[in-house]
Amino acid sequence: QLQVVESGGGVVHAGGSLRLSCAASGATLEDYAIGWFRQAPGKEREGVSCIDTTDGSTFHVNSAKGRFTISIDNERTTVHLEMNNLQPDDTGIYHCTAEKPILFRTWCQTLNFDSWGPGTQVTVSS
Repeated sequence: QLQVVESGGGVVHAGGSLRLSCAASGATLEDYAIGWFRQAPGKEREGVSCIDTTDGSTFHVNSAKGRFTISIDNERTTVHLEMNNLQPDDTGIYHCTAEKPILFRTWCQTLNFDSWGPGTQVTVSS
């Protein structure tokens, strides 16, 4: 059974960069859609970026456009989220999920996720 685990979080100053990874075990990520979302204390869960490995299409929320890049490695086992120009509002626990949604964009936008990894903490100081 496919499981995912996140890594790569840390503490950076505003304007800094981090590269998060979502690594699969039990199966590859081939034919899956992978979504990243974040959870900050006192805030609602917020989607960030998604990638559909069936055709390579991606989706980013407005706040991530132009700053975040999502990609999958050649082995199809790890998805990376490259985050640049990080700001304090990007602080939170970042989780990833891997599923096979019928409608990729709707799935990503509505955060209709069944399960996700334990997360990795991202802290951006001002």
